[in-house]
Amino acid sequence: MKSPISILVLLAATVAFAGSPEAIQRVTLDERVVITVPVATNHVTTISFPGPIAAIDAVGVTADGKTPGQFQLAHTKGSSFVSVRALARKAATNLNIRWNKRTYVFEVVESDTPVLALNLEDRAAAETVQPAPLVTPTRLLALLDKAKAFQLLKKQHSEAVADAEARTFGDEPQLTDFNDYEIRVEEVFRFNAEDTMVFHVTLRNKSDKEIRYLPESFCVRVGNRLYYQSISDAPGVLPPSAASKVYFAITGTPDGGRNELSLKNEFTVLVTRTSPPPPVAAVTNAPVVPVKPIRSPKGQP
Repeated sequence: MKSPISILVLLAATVAFAGSPEAIQRVTLDERVVITVPVATNHVTTISFPGPIAAIDAVGVTADGKTPGQFQLAHTKGSSFVSVRALARKAATNLNIRWNKRTYVFEVVESDTPVLALNLEDRAAAETVQPAPLVTPTRLLALLDKAKAFQLLKKQHSEAVADAEARTFGDEPQLTDFNDYEIRVEEVFRFNAEDTMVFHVTLRNKSDKEIRYLPESFCVRVGNRLYYQSISDAPGVLPPSAASKVYFAITGTPDGGRNELSLKNEFTVLVTRTSPPPPVAAVTNAPVVPVKPIRSPKGQP
């Protein structure tokens, strides 16, 4: 039996998660936060709770696909998950889901980059963070070397990388443009035992001036979180009109827990530059304001 779907007149969204969505997300439940969930017309998005859902309220949603609506929703009474699919482009609505005597609000929007699985955690359970493994500098150096020789090791010594995964971007690298230079993510490697990800990136200087940066300052943004490097192999200088290959790693999270990051995420790589200062865009269409001379009051020079 499908759960009944009632109609809400209006709900004002107050807070939303920003940034490019990941295909699989894990979020801690908070009844004070509206969670934005991108869904597609040709994919199903599943929202999973820690326990059975008590009730669902929505507007513009159909359960059988025959009744007109902007979204199709499927939920079995007593189950802990609900599945949603968009039926129209640019559709948007909200779902109010009752769980554990609290109401949680989801803003559902049609998107070409949907979240396919949204796994929700109870706040009390999420506060018990599994600590990240202790990885020594020597071990981190070994992981960088493994990443550099990953393809060769996989062919000739597969046992050496049995616990590792790799993602190669090829002709479609993830790129962050900083006007006079850019950072391209070429490959990402995950070493599960160490909860460490190694990034192979290319820094390209698009200017005719040397650019310097801090080799120890690499970090990665995933969604709305930043993860800081645990080690890097970077020269710290980018010659004019040249490219430089860099490897760096992130281990755990800034608060000491495991990151458990998936290779399917969208990654933005950042680094702190030291010189020269980044270029300032020139304003060419600003109105010209005439300057009036300042006249002194009578009797004063």
